[in-house]
Amino acid sequence: MPTDTMTSTSPRKLVVTGGAGYIGSVCAARLLEAGHEVTVVDDLSTGHADAVPPGARFVRGDAAEVAGTLLAEGFDGVLHFAAKSLVGESMQDPGTYWRGNVLTSLRLLDAMRTHGTPRLVFSSTAATYGEPETTPIPESAATAPTNTYGATKLAIDHAITSYARAHGLAAVSLRYFNVAGAYGGYGERHAVETHLIPLVLQVATGHRDKVQIYGDDYPTEDGTAVRDYIHVTDLADAHLRAVERAVPGEHRIYNLGNGTGFSVREVIEACRRATGHPIPAAVAQRRDGDPAVLVAAGERARAELGWTPRHTDLTGIVADAWAFTRDRAGATS
Repeated sequence: MPTDTMTSTSPRKLVVTGGAGYIGSVCAARLLEAGHEVTVVDDLSTGHADAVPPGARFVRGDAAEVAGTLLAEGFDGVLHFAAKSLVGESMQDPGTYWRGNVLTSLRLLDAMRTHGTPRLVFSSTAATYGEPETTPIPESAATAPTNTYGATKLAIDHAITSYARAHGLAAVSLRYFNVAGAYGGYGERHAVETHLIPLVLQVATGHRDKVQIYGDDYPTEDGTAVRDYIHVTDLADAHLRAVERAVPGEHRIYNLGNGTGFSVREVIEACRRATGHPIPAAVAQRRDGDPAVLVAAGERARAELGWTPRHTDLTGIVADAWAFTRDRAGATS
């Protein structure tokens, strides 16, 4: 496991909601390595108990319900990852997303205020911007989400801004698109998979015959859609930096991006290189609402958080994801 974790000069006692999920588990592991005391809260509806890193305390339950009593113990902050995040499902069952994302977050904010928890780092999304007019997308871009998932995340961001101003909360929201790669034994595994890299790797493991390319007539270099991909360890390190740099009474929002983006065909080719598998692909019709290019700008995060993505090679990102996927497939075969 890499040892390039950003060290902290101020160890803290922190709660990580959703810490048994993909991003939350990596962030919890990195926090522990930086010397923090970590309590993971997760109801395991989509997370995995074996993804909670050794050394973390694990409390199973709904983030808001648990926080009401847990935060009374006294914590220095919360990193809030727990959320429902399937775009298609959010459009089919919006009530579940408004309740599960927004109401849960409001109850968490109230519990933090009641017990004097001073800082919050929120895992937001660049889906709050909808279909942007320009890319890379700056934080100043208009927010016009095109799906319920993005709308719920934007609503939470607005709530956080209000709580920071009214109650002195030190808060940071991090907005990003696609997360990929793995960190040691922590990686991406969803019951319902919708992300491109895991879907492509399922072809290499024999769980899928081919991968679909939704549209090859976009105004991009190779005709396929271009998306932003950040290595999960870079993302986790941004969260660690946000914990240290949150300012009382302020809610700061940062976009996290690699600055360039990769096309669907580039991702598939990187998966072929990493796996040695031919990975058949078939072109299908575009999906409604899929923009040609979605890349988040990262200049503000670089300037104010001192954050720069270090894992920018697509093949390397995919290779880490493949190592985790292959190991998991061997363990369950």
